[in-house]
Amino acid sequence: MGTALVYHEDMTAARLLWDDPECEIECPERLTTALERLQQQGLEQRCLRLAAREASEAELGLVHSPEYVALLRGTQALGTGELQALSKQYDAVYLHPSTFHCARLAAGAALQLVDAVLTGAVRNGLALVRPPGHHSQRATANGFCMFNNVAIAAKHAQQQHRLCRVLIVDWDVHHGQGIQYIFEDDPSVLYFSWHRYEHGHFWPHLRESDADVVGRGRGLGFTVNLPWNQVGMGNADYVAAFLHVLLPLAFEFDPELVLVSAGFDSAIGDPEGQMLATPECFAHLTQLLQVLAGGRVCAVLEGGYHLESLSQSVCMTVRALLGDPALPLSGPMEPHGSALESLQRVRAAQAPHWVSLQQQGQPDLGRQVGWRLRLRLVSVTLNHPVPLGAAPVLSPGTPCPEGRPSPLPPGEPKFKAAVTQAADALSLLLDQLHLHPTPPVRVAVALTVPDTGRALPPGVLCEEGSLPREETQAWARPREALAQDEALTALGKVLYLLDRILDGQVSSGVAATLASAAAATLDVAVRYGLSHGAQRLLCVAVGQLDRPPDLTDDGRNLWLNIGGKEATAPSTFHVSVPLPVTTGGFLSFALALVLPLAYSFQPDLVLVALGPAHGLRDPQAALLAALLRGPAGGRVLALVDEESTPQLATVLASVLNGEAPPSLGPFSMATPEDAQALMYLRPRLEPRWKMLQVAAPP
Repeated sequence: MGTALVYHEDMTAARLLWDDPECEIECPERLTTALERLQQQGLEQRCLRLAAREASEAELGLVHSPEYVALLRGTQALGTGELQALSKQYDAVYLHPSTFHCARLAAGAALQLVDAVLTGAVRNGLALVRPPGHHSQRATANGFCMFNNVAIAAKHAQQQHRLCRVLIVDWDVHHGQGIQYIFEDDPSVLYFSWHRYEHGHFWPHLRESDADVVGRGRGLGFTVNLPWNQVGMGNADYVAAFLHVLLPLAFEFDPELVLVSAGFDSAIGDPEGQMLATPECFAHLTQLLQVLAGGRVCAVLEGGYHLESLSQSVCMTVRALLGDPALPLSGPMEPHGSALESLQRVRAAQAPHWVSLQQQGQPDLGRQVGWRLRLRLVSVTLNHPVPLGAAPVLSPGTPCPEGRPSPLPPGEPKFKAAVTQAADALSLLLDQLHLHPTPPVRVAVALTVPDTGRALPPGVLCEEGSLPREETQAWARPREALAQDEALTALGKVLYLLDRILDGQVSSGVAATLASAAAATLDVAVRYGLSHGAQRLLCVAVGQLDRPPDLTDDGRNLWLNIGGKEATAPSTFHVSVPLPVTTGGFLSFALALVLPLAYSFQPDLVLVALGPAHGLRDPQAALLAALLRGPAGGRVLALVDEESTPQLATVLASVLNGEAPPSLGPFSMATPEDAQALMYLRPRLEPRWKMLQVAAPP
């Protein structure tokens, strides 16, 4: 099972035939540039290439009226003047004699991808299509969109593959109102959209794009709108939206398929979005979605109009679909105040419909008075800080006569500065790709005793090397638990594998430890990592693995213990929580505590230690390891007790290799004790670790 790439060169045929500054950005080069970049980076060659087919008119009829389909069919015979006249009847639309054919191919590509994923031919994939689809409605074209590709794919998955729950994630910078209208009363489809909104001043200027619009009838709570009321949202804002809104709802919903309306006008440099999220952010978002639905993720291209930003973002998405580790996110991970206000509003609007939000508690909305209209300078950091105020303040475009805000004209100094900033960001990204190439071995497993009967996942190396005996002994002194031969041998294997991760030969690994020496082995591993190149090391210790009292608290090590006696934070770099006893409790800790801490800390190495009798079920341990791949750019070493379940090392190796973790099973509420532990810790840790925030400060 691999990754599909669905494309057809005929989708480049439609183009603008008259002068229209509003529509000229939707051009064939959007596809050809993205495909060229995929080829240059060797990504297309790693995918299963599928030629798109045309959707049948019956398939288009799953969403669109027969009259509308017939109208578009008739455009094939129209002249340029007639096409222009018909185009003016719609908002931000242009038609071409090839539009009907291209639009059928775009819808057919989405269907083909869904079929390939749901029949098991591939694990996931991307449909590289145009025209986009998420604005299109039952009987009208809108915003460059003819047929609603993702909505048709969702209906097809329900009818042909008998799916009961489909999640649609729309990360395009514009609200996909077409998808919302189609499914707003349907509880079998959860639709999440973030979008530039600016209190209704940004296109499509709809009241129903705001956070308090949550669906209707039986679909109440299944429409989730996250409006961005300022431009300049970046990596921290996007990741926070996933951790604090989308993923809690998604795990509770438990989808069987994830469809992504993958618009990259929400990336840095795009004239429509004027946002600051860098291309590697989309690899992180994709990885976070891959822990859902058994990894069945189908991304379908929507918008994206800065060709370099678009093509690099597409490449990052495909890398993640292929299972490659994501590059670490650049810049400080602190959400903007306006973003936090939006997060709080959508959480408050959705809380009546979702247990996962109810049990986390909602801060007082009254704290947010005055934040809506407060503008804030955007500080961009790309591996190094930029002084606050050095970055341009981006402002909304001026409304064009048709009502759709146009981008700032190229002559504007602020626009030029933003374009330069985007070019610098993309240049740094390319440098990162050269500095941090994908390691030759993605995952290695080191066992205390090689187990020839244990089947490791394809592509996973069974590592038999060990640190020299004398060096291992030097690190082991004076710990009595490591004096035994067996424990020393296991430690040598752990440190050898850690060396391979730190020098870039291996991306991540799984190593076995002796139960009697688990705490001592972890202690040595932390110190070894910090002295051999790790600048910031995150240790997630599960079970009775207390932080060594003599470990230096110098800000380079963040220790999180899951399985402590009580919720406590002796310092902002030492946090302990009890072991959660329900699925809901585990997910709350993972999404609202562990990952926000990890993304705030920005480690370059993560140690996940599962001590003796750690208490996590294998699917929980696998999900924890999978989620922690992102913050450290894939550099994760999992330490497991050799007496753990036989399949634990295998399932951990699988998820670190990019496979989806096993299902957690039915969702169950967090206990009051778990909810209280989270609410106790959050205000104590938020001042230091900003990704924990779910509300803007007063």
